[in-house]
Amino acid sequence: MSQRARAWLDVAIGGRPAQRITFELYSDVLPRTCENFRALCAGDRGARLTYAGSTFHRVIRNFMIQGGDFTRGDGTGGECWQGGKFADEACKMRHDRRGLLSMANSGPNTNGSQFFILLAAARHLDGKHVVFGEVVEGLELLNAFEAGTPPAKPVKITACGVAEAAAPAKSSYPPMPTKAPSKLPFG
Repeated sequence: MSQRARAWLDVAIGGRPAQRITFELYSDVLPRTCENFRALCAGDRGARLTYAGSTFHRVIRNFMIQGGDFTRGDGTGGECWQGGKFADEACKMRHDRRGLLSMANSGPNTNGSQFFILLAAARHLDGKHVVFGEVVEGLELLNAFEAGTPPAKPVKITACGVAEAAAPAKSSYPPMPTKAPSKLPFG
């Protein structure tokens, strides 16, 4: 099995110092959806196509927090890392617990950049939105979000990125020679 990608958002609530939320993306199951989120977190498709500087524009207590509209900031904009929208990927994952990361859309095959994080199970969304990851660090930060559209306290993504892959372990063996010796010590 391939290693799943990880991405992070540094989030400032009400002007307080930013705290990090880290996600594990289900990139082994939903490669296109996860690459979209990864690319928008990495900002490697240009300065305009990134979550950095955008806000969470909608918070519904005991349901979800929504962000990712970096073009209009009100839930009516955004676009995928390739521009425009992209089709839903087939996904059987359920909206069954707090901390799941899912694509926001305006109907079938209208995925752009907007996403939401569940604050509680929401099984009525199954089959309508694609669950593509989950919070693995910073879950407690979700408690600090205040309900409202827009939220009572501004919630800004101050920075975002992708987690670095772990460096390979160093071997205790000496390096192999790159060139064969000209004379062998025997025979």
